[in-house]
Amino acid sequence: MSSNNDPIVIPMAERRHSDLPETNTSDPETLTKEAVLSFHNISYRETVQSGFPLRQQTRVIERLSSISGIMGPGLNAIMGPQDGSRSLLLDVLAARRDPSGLSGDILVNGKPRPANFKCTSGYVPQNDVVMHTVTVRDNLEFSAALRLPMTITRDEKRRRINEVLELLHLDKEQNTKPRSKELRKRTSIAVELIAEHPILFLDDPTTDLDLTTTTYVISVLRRMSMKGKTIIFSINQPQYSIFRFFDSLTLVASGKLMFHGPARDALEYFTSAGYQYESHNNPADFFLDVINGGLCDTEEDGHEAGNYEELFERKYQATKKLANMYAQSRLHSDTRARLDQLLGQQQLDRNSAVETTCVTPFWHQLMWITYQSFKNIRGFLLVTAKQAVITATLAALVGIAFQILKNGCIEVYIRAGLLYLLTIFQCITSVSAGELFVIDRDRFLHEHTSGYYRVSSYFFGKLLAELIPRRLLPSTIVLITYFIAGVKTSMSSFFAMLFTVMMLAYSASSLPLSIGAGENAVAVPTLFVTIYFVFMLFFSGLSLYSGSLLPQLSWIQYFNIPHYGFKALLHNEFLGQNFCSEHNIEEVSRCHNYVICTGEEFLTIQGIDLSSWGFWENHLALACIMIILLTITYVQLLQVKTLEYCMLVRLTHKNHET
Repeated sequence: MSSNNDPIVIPMAERRHSDLPETNTSDPETLTKEAVLSFHNISYRETVQSGFPLRQQTRVIERLSSISGIMGPGLNAIMGPQDGSRSLLLDVLAARRDPSGLSGDILVNGKPRPANFKCTSGYVPQNDVVMHTVTVRDNLEFSAALRLPMTITRDEKRRRINEVLELLHLDKEQNTKPRSKELRKRTSIAVELIAEHPILFLDDPTTDLDLTTTTYVISVLRRMSMKGKTIIFSINQPQYSIFRFFDSLTLVASGKLMFHGPARDALEYFTSAGYQYESHNNPADFFLDVINGGLCDTEEDGHEAGNYEELFERKYQATKKLANMYAQSRLHSDTRARLDQLLGQQQLDRNSAVETTCVTPFWHQLMWITYQSFKNIRGFLLVTAKQAVITATLAALVGIAFQILKNGCIEVYIRAGLLYLLTIFQCITSVSAGELFVIDRDRFLHEHTSGYYRVSSYFFGKLLAELIPRRLLPSTIVLITYFIAGVKTSMSSFFAMLFTVMMLAYSASSLPLSIGAGENAVAVPTLFVTIYFVFMLFFSGLSLYSGSLLPQLSWIQYFNIPHYGFKALLHNEFLGQNFCSEHNIEEVSRCHNYVICTGEEFLTIQGIDLSSWGFWENHLALACIMIILLTITYVQLLQVKTLEYCMLVRLTHKNHET
C-alpha cells in the first residue's frame, strides 16, 4: 500500500518495472515514465438548448466547479452519486470532452497536458468496444500494430502481447472470442496496456459485473498500479473488499468536490465531522449516504423527508455543506500547498486545442483495418451463407418464372420487367449498407480518438473489406437469372450487364452510407432510404409502361439512382435484338395488339439514346452520384469530435436520469 508520507505514491520496492518494458515511441510527447496528474481549479460548463426549434433558449450550466487535486501512481478512485459528475470529471481529466467548456489547468508531472494527451494515455470506456467477432489475441494484435511505432519489431510486439496476456490471466483464453462481459472488460483493459502509457483511465470498469468478476478486475488494476502506473477510474458503491485497495479517493457530487485525499483517511475525516458510522456499514455506502443527505451529524434531529422536494433539498444542503467543509479542511490546504508547488511560477499555455496523432503511416493503418474487417466477416460466415442461398434461390425462381411466362406477343415487356426486377433487388438489398458505419460507431470514436488510425484509413479500409464483398455477392448471384431466362448471351453483353449491376449496387449503397454515417441508430436512415427507393422505383416503372414521365416530373430522373441503372440494362439488352425472327413469325402474326419487333424500336419509345454514349452516360451518372455521396459520408466521419462530444453528453444525461 501507500507510504505514510505520501499516500498517493506506491513505494518503489513494491514496483517491478522489469515486468513490462517501457515504450519508446517516435512521438517526443509520449510519456514513458511514472506520471503524476494534477488539476488546478477545474471548472466545466456546457451550453444547453431547450424549447422549440424556432424559439430555442440557450443557457450555460456549470457541471464542475473549482475542483483541484493530485493523482499519482496507484489506484485513484472517483466516487459519487449517479448524477454524472464522476464520469464527467474522469472524461475531463482524460481530455475526452469538448475543451471549449473547460477552465483551469491540468498538468502532467508539473507540465501542461500535451495536446495529444488522448493518444498518450489509456482510456477504457464504460461500454466495452472490443470486437467480439475475433479472438482476444486478434484484438491485442490490432492494438499493437496501430498503437506501437513501426520501429518496434514484430518479435518485440509479440513478446509484449504475451506479457499483457499473462498479466491479465488471458493467456489461456487468448484464442477465445470475448463474448462474456468479464472477458470483454479484461480484453478492453488489455488493448490499452499494449501501448504502455503510464496513465490509464477507466469509466466505471465494474459496471454490470458480479462481485467475483469485479474483485478480479480491481485486483488486475492493483497489480498494474504496483508497477508504477497511475490508474484513475470512476466507480459506484464498491464493496469494502474492493474499497480497501484504493490509494486515493475523490468524492464528487453536483459538480463539487466533497473529499480528495488518501482513501484510508476518508472515514476518519467524516466521523471527526460528527457523522455517525456503524461498524457493520460499508465505508463506500457510508460516504454516499452522507453526500445524499441520508445521515445527519449529532447536532441535527435527522427527521425523515416526506416527499421528493424535501429529499432533493436535503441532498442539496448536504452537498453544499460538505463542499464548504472540505474547502476549509486541512486536507484541502495540504493539497493546495502541493498544487501550488507543482504549478510554480511558470506561465502556462492556455491553448485548449486537442489533437489526434498517430504513430503509424496511412498505408499501414489501411492494411490492418482491411485485414481486421475481413476477420470480422469470417465471424458471420453462417449468415453470409444463408443470404447467398436465399439470393440464389430467388434468382432461380425469377428466371424459371420468366421462362414459364414467355410470350412472343409481349416478350419485350416481359424482358424489360425482368430487368426491372433486377433493379429493384439491387436497390432493396443496398439499404442494409447504411449500418456499416453505424454498428461500429462507438468503437470508431474510441479508436480514432485514441490514435489508432486516421479517418481516411478507416473509411477506405471499411469500404474495401466490407462494402465491396457484401455488394459483390448479391450482384453476381443475381446473374443466375440471366442464364436461366436466356436473355442476351454474348460475352460482351454479359460483362456489360455484370458491370452495370455492380455500379447500380455500389451507387445505391452509397446513399444509406451518406445518411447513416452521422446517425446513432440504423432505423432512421433505413426508413428514409427505403422511402426514397420506393418512390424512385415507382417513377422508373411508370416510365417503363408510359414511355416517358410527365414533363412536370421529368426533373426527378436526375436524382433517380434506379433510373440510370435500369436505362443501362435496357440499352445493353435490347440494342440489336430482333423479336420477330422467322421461327416465331407465325406466333407473332396472331397477336391482337401492336407488337414491337426490334430492340431499337423499344429503346426509341423509352427515349433512350441508341449510341454508345446512351449506355455509358448512365454509368458516368452513377459514378458521379457514388463519388458525391461517399464524399458526404467521409465528411460526416470527419466530424468525429462533434459526434464524440454529443455522445458523451448523452451518456452523462443517461447516467443522471438513472
